[in-house]
Amino acid sequence: MSDAVREAKSSTRLRLPALPRSLISGGIMLGLSLIVAFWPSLFAPYDPTAFDYNALLQAPSWAHPFGTDSFGRDVLSRVIHAYTIDMQIAFFATTGPFVAGTIIGAFVGYAGGITEAIFGRIVDAVVTFPFLVLVIAVVSVLGPGLGNMYIAIGVVGWVFYARLVASEIKVQKRLDYADAGRVMGYTPLRIIFRHLLPNAITPAIVYWMTDMALAILLGSSLGYLGLGAQPPAAEWGVQIADGKNFMNTAWWISVFPGVAIVLTGLGFSLAGDGIAELLRVRR
Repeated sequence: MSDAVREAKSSTRLRLPALPRSLISGGIMLGLSLIVAFWPSLFAPYDPTAFDYNALLQAPSWAHPFGTDSFGRDVLSRVIHAYTIDMQIAFFATTGPFVAGTIIGAFVGYAGGITEAIFGRIVDAVVTFPFLVLVIAVVSVLGPGLGNMYIAIGVVGWVFYARLVASEIKVQKRLDYADAGRVMGYTPLRIIFRHLLPNAITPAIVYWMTDMALAILLGSSLGYLGLGAQPPAAEWGVQIADGKNFMNTAWWISVFPGVAIVLTGLGFSLAGDGIAELLRVRR
């Protein structure tokens, strides 16, 4: 191998930014969570919905490492199977708002004028009320269940993505490359989606990762209130609600699902911080 080739490869390696530790840590945590979510039966020692009236409210032991609940169901198995539902909540509750908000925000930021003014009033109306209150109101109208929960979050959540993207598009459309595209006769759609949006979407992607952690917390909150996943489904919020009356005598029913929520949310948060740091380096 010639010296020139070695130098070229060396310079290429030097130009590649190192992966942030937070991204590596978050990626490992999310990778393990996804493995458990896709193949819960490989890790769960028992059927998560099977009643065992001979093992009611048993404390953590070798037979039941996380104990059992008031129906004799193995808490560890229910926590493991809940990964499937809660990871679905993280994805489906945020992907719709992310896509819709990005597209709407791109058009609003590019159009400006009265379109931006109308959008500003919509944003004001949404942010006036707490996000959870709005979602609960919509779910109460539609009825409990995961499908209606996704609709409720989508109806409200797209606004935050649209606001982020619109702000970035307003900055990007004033730069020289956007003016060059208009001079060359490019259509607005080509300018928006081929040139402006790729340079403006970074904050929305970072927020999307963080929003997945918030979606799990929101899904668990709605499950706790009986508006999300419905019993006997294995879902962390439902499990915490099942154990709320036994905190003094059987704390493990609620504590272990709570720990799973914290660890999974931490994984999304670390991954989001790592992606933000990586994208800042590359920009």
